[in-house]
Amino acid sequence: MGNKINATGFRIGVNKGWGSFWYAPKEQFADLLHDDLKIKKFIRNKIEASGVNLVKIKRSMNKVIIEVRVARPGVVIGRGGAGIEELKKELNRMIKGEVELKVFEIKNPEIQARLIAENIKNQLVRRIVPKFAASREIENAKKSPDVKGIKIWVGGRIKGAEIARVEKFQWGSVPMQTLRAKIDYAFVDAQVPNAGKHGIKVWVYTGEKLDLDDSDF
Repeated sequence: MGNKINATGFRIGVNKGWGSFWYAPKEQFADLLHDDLKIKKFIRNKIEASGVNLVKIKRSMNKVIIEVRVARPGVVIGRGGAGIEELKKELNRMIKGEVELKVFEIKNPEIQARLIAENIKNQLVRRIVPKFAASREIENAKKSPDVKGIKIWVGGRIKGAEIARVEKFQWGSVPMQTLRAKIDYAFVDAQVPNAGKHGIKVWVYTGEKLDLDDSDF
């Protein structure tokens, strides 16, 4: 089961928190959920150059708090804070109520599954073969003492082949069925020229953890 299910969802409440944190009556739940998905998609597309790793949303009665964790916060903030103010204005047009936007810098972007997957995506789009792209990211991740293992899968019509296949790369241990294992997981799509759509999955194992802290919510 641990090998099939989403590694993040499998660990919710054990050592992973929710991506959105709010309560709503049954009749409003679906609308707010779709709003969250639109907000996250908009932010990822709008500030893609900053290296967006995580977008978390918290809601109260008349306020929406959006936390964005990025590799390059300067790209989001802009000169004199102009960038973040413009982003706030656009979010205010999308969302009812007051919007509070918080931007945090990621300490180790080279070991974040989402950023690794995005890096591989960008390389595939430039026609770099999956083996070289994945090996480069694994070598970068291995430099961190926190990383115990990393696994990367790239699936699609690799090198323009007629039949799709999955290429798998791994270093170290990634215990998928151990709930206390702290595994960062990400999945992204890449539209590769003359080879169609590729799927990229990344798992990064950084030891064991059995509690939740403020960063998990």
